[in-house]
Amino acid sequence: MPILIVGVNHKTAPVAIREKVSFSPDAMTRALHSARQVVQESVILSTCNRTEIYVVCPPQQSVQSVVEWLAQWHSLPVSQLQPYLYLHQDEAAVRHTLRVACGLDSLVLGEPQILGQLKSALQVATEQAVTGNHLNRLMQHAFSTAKKVRTQTSIGANPISVAFAAVSLAKQIFSQLEKQTALLIGAGETIELVGKHLATNKIGHVLVANRSVDKAQKLAAEYGGKGISLQELADHLPKADIVISSTASPVPILGKGTVERALKIRKHRPMFMVDIAVPRDIEQEVAELDDVYLYTVDDLQSVIEENLQSRRAAAEQAEGMVGTETSNFMAWLRAQDHMDTIREYRARTEQTRQETLDKALALLHHGKTPEEALQFLAHTLSNKLSHDATQAMHHAARNGDHALLAHARALFNLSTTDTND
Repeated sequence: MPILIVGVNHKTAPVAIREKVSFSPDAMTRALHSARQVVQESVILSTCNRTEIYVVCPPQQSVQSVVEWLAQWHSLPVSQLQPYLYLHQDEAAVRHTLRVACGLDSLVLGEPQILGQLKSALQVATEQAVTGNHLNRLMQHAFSTAKKVRTQTSIGANPISVAFAAVSLAKQIFSQLEKQTALLIGAGETIELVGKHLATNKIGHVLVANRSVDKAQKLAAEYGGKGISLQELADHLPKADIVISSTASPVPILGKGTVERALKIRKHRPMFMVDIAVPRDIEQEVAELDDVYLYTVDDLQSVIEENLQSRRAAAEQAEGMVGTETSNFMAWLRAQDHMDTIREYRARTEQTRQETLDKALALLHHGKTPEEALQFLAHTLSNKLSHDATQAMHHAARNGDHALLAHARALFNLSTTDTND
């Protein structure tokens, strides 16, 4: 059964495209069920740096139908989306899945967040009963491979992430952060990491804004800060020297007008803003304002690049492990293609065993001794189980089919040298 991945990521598409094909958490369930129109199994991974659809297709289904479904779901013409897409099938799809789980395909080499995101994507798909034997096995294999890479290499030894890069960039702008106020929008894993890095760098004050005020207050309390609702953003924005946003909102949270008013109140003291979200949380037009330094996830690449050297040797080792584990999974996959043959053979063997046993028991009921019944059982079972194979080998010998005879020796674990050779 073909395994296929269709997607875009930070390497193939700018944020302007990635945000158009992202799936919000609220839409994920509907999307997974909609995809069943063209595939048998599906998992959708949607993060700030990538949107990927992992599917198992019927043999007759075309790759293009999956591309067309993705474009149609997001109301985009295929021609607009096609230049940015990558397609991976079968072995290439398996290798890509393992590389993604290990952080080898991430913007930040070896970052661990993607593994959790992939696990969450599988959980959602499993809850909706849209996965099956192939994708479940593939994902579990990817998770175990990622664990091996984490424990057997030093790829995760140095903390490098988008959150780390955002805070590093803030330090370049402000030099020291002790007197600065940071406004964090969102309360997910990325924002939690941002908060930790800011605390490590002794940020002066932290505000956390989130749709759930309880979550905002809980996270802010870890850094001695204050939690607010998204509705209070405009009131608190003038206090913020640093704004870092990462939510799952399908529309921008901060517009140009709101930021303009905040700058006036601040008397145009500069504001540093990082929009990690995809789709974007901060309107693109905000970058046009004087005294605002607005960066997106794509702009963090140069900062991240400086911190990758220590991970590259470990990544080479990890790539070798991924190659081995890809081969292991492909061996399992090939076996699945022939499971019908194995099941049919076992079913026939079981039928022969039961029929012969019934006849042996009948002999006992008709007065035969146990020894006679056992002799009949052993002789008949041996003849019946070996009959088809013996006939096939006789036919191969008469026709000089040495290849089949060699396979028979391997299949039945016979000596490797034919005495007639």
